[in-house]
Amino acid sequence: MSRVWLIKRLLAFLLLMPTAGLAQADAGMHVVFVTHGQPSDPYWTIIQNGMNDAAEKLGATVEYHAPPGFDIAQMNDLINEAIASRPDGLVVSIPDEKALEPAVKAATTAGIPVIIIDSGSPSLAKKLGALFFMGQSEFGAGIEAGHRARELNIKHAVCIDHEVGNVSLEARCHGFSSGLGANVPVLETTLRAGAVQRDLADYLTANPQTDFVLGLGTVVAESAIDVVQNLPADRRPQIAAFDISPKVLAAIADGRMTWTIDAQPYLMGYVPVVMFDLLKRYKLQPVVPDGLYATGPSFVEKADAIALQALMPGVR
Repeated sequence: MSRVWLIKRLLAFLLLMPTAGLAQADAGMHVVFVTHGQPSDPYWTIIQNGMNDAAEKLGATVEYHAPPGFDIAQMNDLINEAIASRPDGLVVSIPDEKALEPAVKAATTAGIPVIIIDSGSPSLAKKLGALFFMGQSEFGAGIEAGHRARELNIKHAVCIDHEVGNVSLEARCHGFSSGLGANVPVLETTLRAGAVQRDLADYLTANPQTDFVLGLGTVVAESAIDVVQNLPADRRPQIAAFDISPKVLAAIADGRMTWTIDAQPYLMGYVPVVMFDLLKRYKLQPVVPDGLYATGPSFVEKADAIALQALMPGVR
């Protein structure tokens, strides 16, 4: 069963499912998303696309809030503000469990249904009383990435961390080292304009033996594409990444990138709104015994990238 076929069937189900009864959704249903997603990262725009599409279909009111940069303290404040608005559902990412746990626990204690997306874990969802965690095992995804790099006989890889302090990104790098069977250095940078390109160019100048670059997000991957293209042909490392964007898909389709790992962020935006709507109107919710509503990891290679250029909701 091909990945492309599954994507088509899943999108058909989510976007074209019967609307009988759903049109009767309470117009007052209110869902709030609070994430650590930075505005410059198109990954989070795809989540908002899913959120907004579901809200339009169901007649719900949705809000999306995130700090302008990676700022856990500000994110904590945003969660507390969301709780004060008494939404019918709260969707959060948890890149720092210790800092954000009290606020999220306050939401579930107050009777507000919570779904954790992207950053977190099934065990954390259970601990905090959330309905479930929606995403992928970041360490497990990193291990699979390492296995694939090992199959390519990679000897000198680098992992680029653009949000230092985000435990999910740390797990990706650790998993990658474990899967590759080598100690992979981590290049720490930020998503400030030009920072990734500058830091990676400096790293590759100092480490010309580098044969593989793993970006932990699309902005990093896109920057790596530009940096590597400016190198002599015999010094260009292979590039792989996490997440998808139009530029990343185009680069995989034409061979400038090897693959990327898709956690299907559109689903992380769409599905929670549907879940909260069903919970409010019918008291229905899925049974997720292990607490994981898995959306990945799913490897996107050349054939998948060509199909996804047409199928992905896009950054619009």
